Amino acid sequence: HCGSIGEHYELKGKTNRPGLYKCSDCREPFTVTVGSLFERSKVPLNKWLLAIYLVCSSKKGMSSHQLHRTLGVTYKTAWFMSHRIREAMTSEGGLLGGGGGIVEADETFWGNSPRSKAAMARKRTNTIHDKEKIIALVERDGNMRAFHVASVNGETLKSVLHGNIAKDAHLMTDDYHGYRLIGRHFASHEAVNHTKKEWSRGNAHTNTVEGFFSILKRGLVGTFHHVAPKHLNRYVNEFSFRYNTRTAMGFTDAQRADALLQGIPGKRLTYRRTKGSQAAA
Repeated sequence: HCGSIGEHYELKGKTNRPGLYKCSDCREPFTVTVGSLFERSKVPLNKWLLAIYLVCSSKKGMSSHQLHRTLGVTYKTAWFMSHRIREAMTSEGGLLGGGGGIVEADETFWGNSPRSKAAMARKRTNTIHDKEKIIALVERDGNMRAFHVASVNGETLKSVLHGNIAKDAHLMTDDYHGYRLIGRHFASHEAVNHTKKEWSRGNAHTNTVEGFFSILKRGLVGTFHHVAPKHLNRYVNEFSFRYNTRTAMGFTDAQRADALLQGIPGKRLTYRRTKGSQAAA
């Protein structure tokens, strides 16, 4: 609790649960789960570890309903566990494309179809203005990052690209005008004109990042079915983590689960914070 490292002692006795220690400085009781993903959770650690392995070994994700049936916990507990696991998947690495690498950047739009006649009658329903926006950056033969953003414009793209791509990287995008000025800040910038059905030109294409979008959408539609906008950023982080620890990068399911466990310190997420979280802007 206080961050002290010293000779603390274990609390023993019939009234104390196994693994309970007491800090010799602040006198507060604690376990090894304090400050981690598992803090103050009443779910046994063996079920936590099984949940982490199941989520990491599911190629398109695992729904909370499936998790609650498999683990024998309530749906509310499984839903909260899923979001805590996704929180541990959030990583902050270095810049992409360092050393002259190639980075593809693209944006996509996702949202559910209107379900009422009144909604369908509105002119702009189910257009890109009503959908959620996601920007993804993929380093060829390397890692990637994706972000749920409030809007796609020059300012948003500038913030995302400059904050995550190395200056000596080679940028590949589509013909969206928002990339034109930003591309000048990198080693080179090539764009393919999708409006004229140009999908590749030599080494210039965005097929890699579009492949990630296809996996993301298959998971959102086929596994999770409906995702609230305020939680979409965590689902995007989940698929980004799974992409960065894919089999082509040399990861097995067990190694992917181990990589996730490396991210549990300092990732405590309360239920109140989960319910009230907002999408990244």
